[in-house]
Amino acid sequence: MRDLQDSRKEIDIIDEQIIRLFEKRMDICKDVAAYKLHTGKPVLDRKRELDKLKTLKAQASNKFYGHGVEELFEQIMSMSRKMQYKLLTEEGVNSDIGFDIVDDLPKEDVTVAYQGIPGAYSQQAATEYFGDKSSYVNVSTFREAMKYVRDGKADYAVLPFENSSAGIVTDVYDLLVEFHNYIVDTFDVKIEHCLCGIKGSKIEDIKDVYSHPQAFMQSNAFIEEHGWGKVNLANTAISARYISEQSDKSRGCIASANAAKIYGLDILHKGINFNATNTTKFIIISRNKIARRNADLICISFEMPHESGTLYQMLSHIIYNDLNMTRIESRPVPEKKWEYRFYVEFEGKSTQAGAINALSGINAESINMRILGNY
Repeated sequence: MRDLQDSRKEIDIIDEQIIRLFEKRMDICKDVAAYKLHTGKPVLDRKRELDKLKTLKAQASNKFYGHGVEELFEQIMSMSRKMQYKLLTEEGVNSDIGFDIVDDLPKEDVTVAYQGIPGAYSQQAATEYFGDKSSYVNVSTFREAMKYVRDGKADYAVLPFENSSAGIVTDVYDLLVEFHNYIVDTFDVKIEHCLCGIKGSKIEDIKDVYSHPQAFMQSNAFIEEHGWGKVNLANTAISARYISEQSDKSRGCIASANAAKIYGLDILHKGINFNATNTTKFIIISRNKIARRNADLICISFEMPHESGTLYQMLSHIIYNDLNMTRIESRPVPEKKWEYRFYVEFEGKSTQAGAINALSGINAESINMRILGNY
């Protein structure tokens, strides 16, 4: 049996040789990038890569080594592409992703759409963000809010994006792809759900509770403890208005203290959501492709070939450019069975070279990539 230290010394020598050969290969790839820059040829040539991998794999002495060779050279080719994207960006190719940089969003004399009616948390988010010198229009659905922005009926829309207890608002994610509007900022609202009833009612009177499904999820423990029936309505404030119109002590709702005040309800119990730090993140939507100067998050969506390892390949563009991914979500692609659209958020600016490199790579190697906002 060979001495362990002798084996390790030999491995060290081989590793040094691999490094030198790797660097030599990457240097030659710079010439490839120069050629592609001159001719306009795309960085990714998937057929060439697959043919090359097949040839290299066949040169291995056994099946196990063949799999290793294939994986090794897939990574080498991936790193080569990333370097080529970087070089092309440095030469001014794909260096502008089209965002106009602004110091801040105007918060006077603008029209803001939100889903729901007065008393909704969306209204609270909109008025707290834009203040009292803007105009507000309430609409029935998230889709309608998106249409108002797209069609110029509103300058901005304020939509719920994620709740710290109940997770993402899936409908909004889907609409971000359907409508070519952009996320331009986010705003957090602390959520405190209240059990509300008509004047003079008590908790003991309640048999059924009305609210939005998200509010039910966030207050589920409290509701189950009392064994009440649940009735879904489109909005917590709509629930408050409905209860105020019924004059029925057996019907309660989950809504905000502000909604209770607006619709003349008694608050029977405050803070029924199980998480005291319950917060909803709202997104500010614009039809204009703008980014605030201090924006530091980028959100994209994309689909991928239905092949092993493709998600890692997409995310590796973020990793390789020293960017920090802060969110990843997936949603089914309606027209493609068992295929998914991914939503990825990472730290970066639309003017940052590393972010542009990552976006260039993902755009070239994914399907239907869209930049949803820099905020």
